[in-house]
Amino acid sequence: MKRYYGKFLIAALALIAISLLAQSPAPTPPYADQAELSKVEEWVLSQGAVESIAPELAAILGLGSDRLPVKLKSFRTSDGVSRTFAVSNHPRQKAIVISALKTMVDRMQIYSVGTAWLTDRSGILHETIRVDASGASVVSNTSRAAEFKDIKAFFVKKLEAANPTTSSSRSPGISATAAGGKKETK
Repeated sequence: MKRYYGKFLIAALALIAISLLAQSPAPTPPYADQAELSKVEEWVLSQGAVESIAPELAAILGLGSDRLPVKLKSFRTSDGVSRTFAVSNHPRQKAIVISALKTMVDRMQIYSVGTAWLTDRSGILHETIRVDASGASVVSNTSRAAEFKDIKAFFVKKLEAANPTTSSSRSPGISATAAGGKKETK
């Protein structure tokens, strides 16, 4: 009898574990925009311009003391602020730097004013840097959290505008050119 009870207990535990796994939905990020930030990263890596982040900014962000090679997408607003999404393409420095900086010219001195954030593809804010004429300094993440959320949303919208999801009835195997779209000329 003990032998059957032991087998029954093991079978019951296995069934409970299987039923719990079947009931659990797939893990999802705590915030909806985190998955979208990952998509922005992929977009920037595939289509961004090759640049580098200045050694001073890379050092204060904890990303080394040399120029940090990145791919980036940058958009200038009407008030002259450059919103930039930079993804490190250094094999050991997996990081994303998002910034909103305005270049200023003051008596033969050129400097930037604004904020830069260090994050990763999960969208978690790791460091906030305030940049002004006297240099860059670390500030509390909460001091610029709302602005960080806004700039992430800005880049998600730019991605959506660049890659609109269409609900047309075209066959998925037909290219835009074959379906009557224009060919791009270079």
